[in-house]
Amino acid sequence: MPVWSRGWLTQLPAAHPRSDEEALVEAARHDARAFAPLYEHYVAAIYRYCYLRLNDVQAAEDATSDVFLKALAGISQQHGLFAAWLFRIAHNVVTDIYRRRRPNAPLDVATDLPNSAPLPQTLVEARAEIEALRAALALLPDEQRHVLELQLADWSGVQIAEALGKSTSAVKMLRYRALDKLRSLLQEDAPPTKEQ
Repeated sequence: MPVWSRGWLTQLPAAHPRSDEEALVEAARHDARAFAPLYEHYVAAIYRYCYLRLNDVQAAEDATSDVFLKALAGISQQHGLFAAWLFRIAHNVVTDIYRRRRPNAPLDVATDLPNSAPLPQTLVEARAEIEALRAALALLPDEQRHVLELQLADWSGVQIAEALGKSTSAVKMLRYRALDKLRSLLQEDAPPTKEQ
């Protein structure tokens, strides 16, 4: 079952009206306890985004915690849309985790299975499909990949648009182009190269 469809991944809460959210942000600038409603509103969405990118529960929990610690520490410098600012923090935290995860073993070792017992063919095929999808996603231009990652993390089109600072029609176009490019990447026999 895909990660984004599991029962424990609840739907995003309805967005705060902008004026209410701005009031919450302003209150949090003066009193750290006032940050709690912002945390409660966005924690599930940020966790889903981190989990989708990291594919590890513990790493996603740690990343989510780090995102909100950074947000709380930097709330006095926050400007613009809070969701966009929070997404940028989450993106940077995940990027930092990837940088720290750089493999230090030869690639041959990375493909070895930890358990030498053979896996059923269906699990091997499913893993290959997931890896092909991850590789194809990595080849998309950044904006297209971000749109799909946020959509897979159950963000609505409006929330994605706010987070990326784009119009909803621009998000739809990015999503259309991303899906079209993914289809072609996944159908190619030869390994694709990243678009410039």
